[in-house]
Amino acid sequence: MKPEEIKKLDAYFKRMFNPSMVVKARPRKDDSAEVYVGDEFLGVVFRDDEDGDLSYNFSMAILDVDL
Repeated sequence: MKPEEIKKLDAYFKRMFNPSMVVKARPRKDDSAEVYVGDEFLGVVFRDDEDGDLSYNFSMAILDVDL
């Protein structure tokens, strides 16, 4: 993802969910970014640009031991 996209997503996650959320570029990947709360990894947000419609998909795994 481009740096300006990551900044927009970072602002969105902070505004909608939690001001301590951070969106960071992924090493060696340019189609997605990582989402953190503080130092804790939450998930990955993917850029989806199929059929000319741009959207972003957030994927977060929840382990049963965390419930």
